[in-house]
Amino acid sequence: MKILVINCGSSSIKFKFFEMPEEKVVSYGIVEKIGEEISIFKYSGKVNIENKLKVKNHQEGLKLIASTLLENEIKDIEEIRGIGHRVVHGGEGFVSSVRIDDEVIKKIEEHLYLAPLHNPHNLAGIKGCMEIFPKSIQVASFDTAFHTTMPELSFLYAIPYDFYQKYKIRRYGFHGTSHRYVARRTSEIMGKGKYEINVITCHLGNGCSITAVKNGKSYDTSMGLTPLEGLIMGTRSGDIDPGVILYLIEGLNLKPSEVSDILNKKSGLLGVSGVSNDFRNLLPLYNKDERVTLSIDMFCYRLKKYIGSYMAVLGNVDAITFTGGIGENVPLVREKSLSNMEMFGIKIDIEKNKKIIGKEGEISSEDSKVKVFVIPTNEELRIAFDTYQIVLNSTS
Repeated sequence: MKILVINCGSSSIKFKFFEMPEEKVVSYGIVEKIGEEISIFKYSGKVNIENKLKVKNHQEGLKLIASTLLENEIKDIEEIRGIGHRVVHGGEGFVSSVRIDDEVIKKIEEHLYLAPLHNPHNLAGIKGCMEIFPKSIQVASFDTAFHTTMPELSFLYAIPYDFYQKYKIRRYGFHGTSHRYVARRTSEIMGKGKYEINVITCHLGNGCSITAVKNGKSYDTSMGLTPLEGLIMGTRSGDIDPGVILYLIEGLNLKPSEVSDILNKKSGLLGVSGVSNDFRNLLPLYNKDERVTLSIDMFCYRLKKYIGSYMAVLGNVDAITFTGGIGENVPLVREKSLSNMEMFGIKIDIEKNKKIIGKEGEISSEDSKVKVFVIPTNEELRIAFDTYQIVLNSTS
């Protein structure tokens, strides 16, 4: 069965085309810089394409993807049985991936204010695909779904309870598809059932989050009502005293929109280093530039604090797993965030750690009580599998 996975960002569309259930990747690619004077289209499949052209909006980008698939991989658009869409925020109502209908679209629209940088573009992708692929079953896979198992003591904020009851202000968590994938893969590697493992999963990219997985289910996670809470990220501040926000607004007379821009786009690694939000640019300057060094040390320190707190929450921890662009490719972060943790049963093998870059592997020493893994995430495969299952159930 042919399944297409779509991930629409603010100015990009990532896609991956699968043959399921074989889990075979037929082709993949990205449309970048949508809406700019020059857009970029990259495609890898039977042919490799890299073109510069003008793509005005997401609808044009989706049509470009569809026409390229027709030219190279399929004879008829109806061969694509299902299309899986990444949707960042699903609120409390979606505990798993679902077939998209008018009611689902309505509920996604209701949560636009909770993820204004993501959900509108995810929705544009859904509506575009419904027009371009009218016979395909559309499926929404929510970043928040995996975290709907969190108990109240994890997801509630210590503000008047009415704000939760009336406005659903709470911690939702994100990167759920990634945390779910690597947690399941960790259980497979350790020979455990998926609901028999306690693991701390660290998704570290430009956006970063960490999750305490208890008996295979999300028990606590670092991101909150929005993706701004938690770890230090590329351009996001992560945890911050709410009083700082009040001071920026009341003391410095900044507008709420300006404060949002500072905390979401000008903080994190970029804000501290003053150089970049990208580890590839920062690492060559580590121990050479004072502020760059500080930004990386702060990043690792915050991560270590969360790992320690989640170990206390879980009690017995089987493993810690790193994923995402930083988690998979930066041994320094893994080493610094787990250094001097022997009292918690964590010991990494320094040489193993240095060699595991961009691939799956164990980096803990043989006598480490807690196993430590690097597992490249595969959110698209998880979405493809969910979409495949929903298509099967819809047609059986």
